[in-house]
Amino acid sequence: MAIDFTLTPQQRELQLESRRFAADVLAGAKAAELLPTPEERFLATRPIYEALVAAGFLRKCIPAPAGGENAGLIDMAVMAEEFYSVNASVTLTMLGTVLGLLPILLGGTPEQCSRLLGPFLKKSGAPLAGFCSTEPGGSANAAAPLPGEGVRTVAKLHSDRWIINGRKKWVSSATGWDRKGADILCVVCRTDPDVPPENAISVIAVERPASGIVFERAIDSVGHRAHLTPEFRFENVSVPRHNLLGEEGGGLALTAASFTGTAALVGILGVALMRAAFDFALNFARTERRGGVHPIIEHQAVGYALADAKMMIESARYLSWRACHAVDTQSPAADELAIQAKIYGSETAVRVIIDLMRVVGIDSYDHEAPLGRLLQDALALPIFDGGNMGVRRRQLHTMMKRPDYDPLLASGAA
Repeated sequence: MAIDFTLTPQQRELQLESRRFAADVLAGAKAAELLPTPEERFLATRPIYEALVAAGFLRKCIPAPAGGENAGLIDMAVMAEEFYSVNASVTLTMLGTVLGLLPILLGGTPEQCSRLLGPFLKKSGAPLAGFCSTEPGGSANAAAPLPGEGVRTVAKLHSDRWIINGRKKWVSSATGWDRKGADILCVVCRTDPDVPPENAISVIAVERPASGIVFERAIDSVGHRAHLTPEFRFENVSVPRHNLLGEEGGGLALTAASFTGTAALVGILGVALMRAAFDFALNFARTERRGGVHPIIEHQAVGYALADAKMMIESARYLSWRACHAVDTQSPAADELAIQAKIYGSETAVRVIIDLMRVVGIDSYDHEAPLGRLLQDALALPIFDGGNMGVRRRQLHTMMKRPDYDPLLASGAA
């Protein structure tokens, strides 16, 4: 058996291309985060997002069989790390759009893929998609039986059209650039109230323009300050029957499949933030004397703190790459590895950034330094994309309770 974490020449070129674009273009989106309201901040990033699309990076997120240029999740991880380490907000707008398309890519028919993916394959415009899963009050118990509520958004079939009513929250870019909706919204909704919850949920694609999408507010989030996460509702939104994705009642399985790949990528997002924090702290330690004779990196406590941070960055990266590879190869261990990467990468990022703030000291509390912003962005990672406590650890717990669970499967030694 060979274990090789070396990037292919194509992946190395993608890495360098992404790094150049991040430095030359994405870095310019930082000013948007200083504007007063969430919507103003989001709208100010549109030219940067349009440049990202024009440069072909959104196409690089869509699999080649669907008309894009993506060869797998490892490629996504390479690109995401370069982008997210420079600007988390715009990167999350891109990744949120990819998540919004995953139910189509995973559950759509060839006709649906051809019809719905077109705008996202072009190198023009600023197309957005959103996966409408989370609801006010949370969605950790989407399949809860009565008296639990589970998914509260409802779609009823009238003749040949679904009529959708309900509320959603925390869906990236869902209400679009103009409050009228993203180009595609994949909506998790209850389609049959009379069957068990695990068979009652479906995913339906809502195409723009669709009347009845009502903007309520843009959440003023702690981090990702120039990324839009609205609270909104569907009021009698009418959708053709043929926009059902996958089987009716198969929505929970399709949702779980969509969030497997993104879990591995959240680990890489943690790596990206840690990497940016480490670069700043290392340079600070090499150049600052803090009134002493030597740069503070000469002090053992500082050197050890930097060494500990670097070890955790590398371990999180390679666990995430391993998870991405498992998803790409459809390994039986993919689910477990992706969840582990998500939990470890996200929680390690918060811990490492705080530790690096201790290295820098009080100056890390100044917004002139990037560490406060990086910590604000990192705080989201353990609680979004399936919260580590309410969803992800529960998934691991469920796996481990199975009689056939093999603890060596994820290591490849089963």
